[in-house]
Amino acid sequence: MSDELASPDMSLALDAPQNTATVSEWLLGTSALLMQHQGDTETAELIADVTSLEVRLWNTEFDQEGYRIVLVVEPHLYPRYDEAALKSIEKAMSNVLKPAGKEIDEFHVRPQIPRLAPRWRDQVKTANGPKPSNQGRKVRLEPDHRVEDQLYFTNEYERELYQVLKKRQAALPDSETIGIMPLGGMRVRRRVLEPDFLITYRGRVAVIELDGPHHKGRAASDHSRDRQLRHAGVAFVERLNVEEVNTLAEVEKFVDDFLTQLGRQ
Repeated sequence: MSDELASPDMSLALDAPQNTATVSEWLLGTSALLMQHQGDTETAELIADVTSLEVRLWNTEFDQEGYRIVLVVEPHLYPRYDEAALKSIEKAMSNVLKPAGKEIDEFHVRPQIPRLAPRWRDQVKTANGPKPSNQGRKVRLEPDHRVEDQLYFTNEYERELYQVLKKRQAALPDSETIGIMPLGGMRVRRRVLEPDFLITYRGRVAVIELDGPHHKGRAASDHSRDRQLRHAGVAFVERLNVEEVNTLAEVEKFVDDFLTQLGRQ
């Protein structure tokens, strides 16, 4: 079975019912890869951080297909998409669409609207209060976020990995413990990253990233993030594919191998 991402039917309008399931990820992915191949890694990374696209046929005069495209981004990333960034992204997407006779008439960006929970006031007050000890900016405003030891987690996979790391931490002597930082904000050159787990041990720092279904088609962006983390002093980045892990024993072996590698001087 091919891992190639499905493409929209370019003989139809991009917002035709047959294309709605594929057009957003396809246009984002092809535009990001085009920019990466042309050496514009900054624009490629901006595109890769877009959550989704809203695409609407806007102008059909003179047999022209002109579209209104809106980038949807996480609220904390929204300030990065200024006029210059939008111009670069629009140019990339125009180059992708032009061979099919499709043009961009309007191009905008908006923040993703958070889901509203019944206790949203408590969420906002908790997010602004002193209790949480990790960053987790997006996760703190999600209705069903997981919390353990006053630390936030995006999903159950992250919390299960945290529990294994905490168990290994408890087994070590106080003079040789590990530090566990889930979803910690880190400023690197030109962007802010939130590694799933940043681990410290014996004077070294490494990162664990959990890859799920949402990472399909984002290998280029992941490699770019990993490279930036290494350039910022992270010893190495290990990725755990949650779709390939079936037992707790497999997670424990992954953690043991990770800590063995991190503990090497």
